[in-house]
Amino acid sequence: MNAPNLPLRLLIVDDEAPARHRLRDVLADCAGQLRVDIVGEADNGLDALNQVQQQPVDAVLLDIRMPGMDGLECAAHLNRLSAPPAIIFSTAYDAYACQAFDLNAVDYLLKPVRADRLVRALSRAHRLNAAALDHLREAHPKARTHLSVNEKGRIVLIPVADILYLKAELKYVTVRTAGREFLIEESLTRLEHEFGEAFLRVHRNCLVASARIREVGKLPGEDDGHFLRLDGLDERLTVSRRQYSAFREKIRSMQTMD
Repeated sequence: MNAPNLPLRLLIVDDEAPARHRLRDVLADCAGQLRVDIVGEADNGLDALNQVQQQPVDAVLLDIRMPGMDGLECAAHLNRLSAPPAIIFSTAYDAYACQAFDLNAVDYLLKPVRADRLVRALSRAHRLNAAALDHLREAHPKARTHLSVNEKGRIVLIPVADILYLKAELKYVTVRTAGREFLIEESLTRLEHEFGEAFLRVHRNCLVASARIREVGKLPGEDDGHFLRLDGLDERLTVSRRQYSAFREKIRSMQTMD
């Protein structure tokens, strides 16, 4: 956070322009109670991530429901920064749905935002921990659009649509795209649960993007051994005997749907 005698550097993130304008108006009304410097606005999570990495930001007013990358996913990526900003969510959810925020001590503002509530939230704005964000995503489930890694102090986003396979290696998961590999610290089982509609398990330690499968064949010299190849990758991946039956049925059902 910034020094106590300096204004709070704030980024406003909401996909609706009227909502952003209202927050600016409310903040102007609160100027006598709290010094705030609005350093920018963003209408989506990707732009918000870029802006936070381009300039100092102490706190982010972050809408939850946005097309593409929602506020919860954006917050999770921001949290990978070495010095993440404080996060305050804004939401139109009802009080019942907001229980998850209360239980995890995460501050949020119900729309339309009131001046006194905004001042209170900004005055105690704090960084979120990973466990709290995980619990919030469980309460408001939506598959991420991107995975992310911190490389040399910057967040690198990996579009899920570009991932060819996910392979568990010790405590890391290798994320393979056509261009390169990334290492992330996530559970393969959890990734399968989140992205199960787009990825198929072919081995106890490997998930592949079902839409990228271009060839399935038998391993030479083995009666029931199989392999597959993916678009954009020369590497041959083994399909385990244990997984092959379920894998074959899923492939057949996908072909039937096509």
